Order: sequence, then C-alpha cells, then structure tokens
Amino acid sequence: MRKLFVSEFITADGVIEAPHEWHGDYFNEEMGEAVGGQWANADAILLGRTTYDGFAAAWPSMRDQPGGDFMNGTAKYVVSRTLEKAEWENSAVIDGNGDVAAAIRELKEGPGRDIIVMGSGVLVDFLIAEGLVDEIRLLVDPVIVGKGQRLFGAGVPKTPLSLVSAEVFTTGVQHLVYSVG
Repeated sequence: MRKLFVSEFITADGVIEAPHEWHGDYFNEEMGEAVGGQWANADAILLGRTTYDGFAAAWPSMRDQPGGDFMNGTAKYVVSRTLEKAEWENSAVIDGNGDVAAAIRELKEGPGRDIIVMGSGVLVDFLIAEGLVDEIRLLVDPVIVGKGQRLFGAGVPKTPLSLVSAEVFTTGVQHLVYSVG
C-alpha cells in the first residue's frame, strides 16, 4: 500500500498560510535536500482546492526553477466540491461531494510510490479525522507570524503521533517527522 504523508512549511506558532511571506529567509541547501528527498519517493500530489488554485497559477511558469519538473510532471489529485475539470497538466479532480475517503483509500491501494499532501489545511484535517495519513513531516521555521491559517483546526480528533526523526538545520528550522497512530 502507498504511504500518504503530509508535508508542511509551518511557523513556530503553527501557521501554514502564505509561506511566501515568511519562509524565504529559512530555505537553504539543507531544506532543499529534505524536500527533494520527500519528492524523490512520491509520484502523486494530493491537494485541496485553494492550494491547487495557487499552485496551478504559479508552477506552470516555473518549469526551469528547482522543483518545477516535479510539480508540473507529477500526477496531481485535487479534492473539490466545485471544480469540474483540473486544467493544470497531470491533474484530476476527486469529487468533494462524493465519498472522498473511499476515493483516497483507493488511490492509496493502487500502484505507485508515496502520495504527498502540501498546504491544504482543510483537507489535512479531513484526512487526519479519516485515519488516512501515515506520516506528518514538518519544516518548522523559527518565526512567529501571529495570523493566518493554522495546521490542525478545531474539531480534529486527538491523534497520537510518534517521532520518527528530528533534525535542526543551520537556519534554526526543525525538520520533524511523525508517524500517525
């Protein structure tokens, strides 16, 4: 069975929204290697509609940037109640009005490597509640931003985590990997 993992850039106060506003100062070669390692083992990206819209607007014009080949060339699945067709290459819609949990279980049971979820806070909450997440991989930037969407909103059930690994980069970023359950 494929592993589904959540990968987030996150602030010390738990914010995942708008990393372009606070994350740049902390991205270095160490972080690039950590992110690249995650991407090397994944062949599918699972996104919520808001994150999909932002990525689909940005990544097609960044093909020559680091990560451009992965983001554009990898299979993408967007969970949406309103989107009928995903225009970004290699993208498909999972009907958010249907049995989303069953669709994602089927995706996990199919052939392939890991499935990565980036951003997509509402979707992450749903996936946690449904027991579909195998790992949570956090890159915690040493900054407090004081506002914005936080990871794990109200209503997420108590979910035990086990620390798999922890590393601190020279920028002060903590790379934390937890198994779920």
